Amino acid sequence: MAAHTTLHTRRAARRYAADAGLLLVAASFVLPLAWVVLSSLDPRAGLKVRVPDGVTLDNFDAVLKPDITFTPLLNSLVLCGSATLLTVVCAALAAYPLSRFRSRLNRPFLLTILFATSLPITAIMVPVYALFVQVDLIDTMQGTIFFFTASQLPFAIWLMKNFMDGVPKELEEAAWTDGASSFQSLLRIVLPLMGPGIAVVTVFSFVAMWGNFFVPFMLLLSPDQMPASVSINDFFGNRGTVVYGQLAAFSIIYSTPVILLYVLVARKLGGGFALGGAVKG
Repeated sequence: MAAHTTLHTRRAARRYAADAGLLLVAASFVLPLAWVVLSSLDPRAGLKVRVPDGVTLDNFDAVLKPDITFTPLLNSLVLCGSATLLTVVCAALAAYPLSRFRSRLNRPFLLTILFATSLPITAIMVPVYALFVQVDLIDTMQGTIFFFTASQLPFAIWLMKNFMDGVPKELEEAAWTDGASSFQSLLRIVLPLMGPGIAVVTVFSFVAMWGNFFVPFMLLLSPDQMPASVSINDFFGNRGTVVYGQLAAFSIIYSTPVILLYVLVARKLGGGFALGGAVKG
């Protein structure tokens, strides 16, 4: 009986220790978010997390200007939205033969893709900048879109291929029997059934591009083409003292498109392939 009580006490102590550790980790994430929300409503916001004496929307009024918020956000939506769409399309077309056709080159190609995902962008930006200058793509939206797409494709192809492997090939074989081509079976069978996979690739690609500061900072030179990820840098130094309340308000506005994207694809992310009876009978 005593041994059982001791064992129960040890388990309870370990559980409490694990809960305390998780609470510390949660606090490390919650405190910055709390600072952003509270500071955006605080007329005298600082670096400390505190409840404001009076709630005001003046910080939002100060940043809701075309040159500060609207134009950079529009540039970000055009840049990241176009690059995400191009990434998803190219990843689906590249992942299909890797998933459906067996070749000796599949594994080396996938390992090369896996290696490419580990390359830091900062290590290749100098030659990329020189290349963009030579081909006259520097300071162009389309050039930045192409580079964003190329940088996200390795990870997107890897993810898309793994999701595509979960779609039974028997469904395509039935379509081929009815005269459908491989491209038609990809569009009408595979892609509709792998909605969660497309949603995951879309979210990961868009979020990675949306928060990227270094690439557009290097490849875009005109102020009217700068996305919000670069224009947020203007709150640090270019205007003198940092106005933390306006910075927090801009951060909330800047995060809104990503939050909306998560909400829109939440059903797909939490869904599943729902292929339980698709190949029965």
